[in-house]
Amino acid sequence: MRAAGRRAPALLVLVSAALIVADTVNPLEPLRTFGSALYGGLEDAASAGVRWASGERRLEDLERENARLRADLLAARRPTPSPAQADGYRVVSAHVIGFGRDGTVTVDTGSDGGVARDMTVFDGNGLVGRILRSGPGTATVQLATASGASIGARLEGSREVGLVAGVPERGLLRLSLLNPSAEVKPGDRVVTLGSRNMRPYVPDVPIGTVVAAEPAPDALTRSALVRPFARFTALDLVTVVLGPLPDAADPAVDTSGDKGSAEAEETRKSGSKKAKGA
Repeated sequence: MRAAGRRAPALLVLVSAALIVADTVNPLEPLRTFGSALYGGLEDAASAGVRWASGERRLEDLERENARLRADLLAARRPTPSPAQADGYRVVSAHVIGFGRDGTVTVDTGSDGGVARDMTVFDGNGLVGRILRSGPGTATVQLATASGASIGARLEGSREVGLVAGVPERGLLRLSLLNPSAEVKPGDRVVTLGSRNMRPYVPDVPIGTVVAAEPAPDALTRSALVRPFARFTALDLVTVVLGPLPDAADPAVDTSGDKGSAEAEETRKSGSKKAKGA
């Protein structure tokens, strides 16, 4: 009994010491630290991913708005009403992702985005070219300076009409005016003439500036060299014109929803006329 009595205080001392150690040294703390680092890192990565995705969406929104504003500005520059209406064109933005040796570039928007052959392409500086062919996700653009390019054009000031062709070896364009007596001088601005149904070129897209009037090789045309506004070696964000904005007055636009009200109005007017005649 005495031995057991002497061992009891010793056991109490050992238990107390063990509790103190357990209270100061937590064996789960390393696990908690590891878990915090792991899940904290994952949380940071997820948060960064969300921020990145949000930024990408914001960038896409800004690019679409940029393309729309370019189209509005282009339509507003027209001296006469445009078939695309006064408030712009239907457009889509695209990035140049490849340069070809044949006077073409590849953009990252294709038929899935509404892009089709013979659509106008321009950027913030001026005319880039036209869509040559289109796939689901990409499209090929023929540059205005390509050797095979031929673009209806006019002098912005005098409105004299001509044709612009590429001079790829010099990075310039050659304007041939139909009027051999037309006055053309350095500094004159050249814009697109426009095509039927706006394809391949919508009207009044800035092409470039005359840098030199050439001696007339014959008495049939008047020609000049034009420096393009677009920087074809540094193309990035471009705008593709999909077509004119819908017009309620256009017979091609479905207005069947208003047919009943139109007929009712016509009937009312007819009845009013009969009443006056009576």
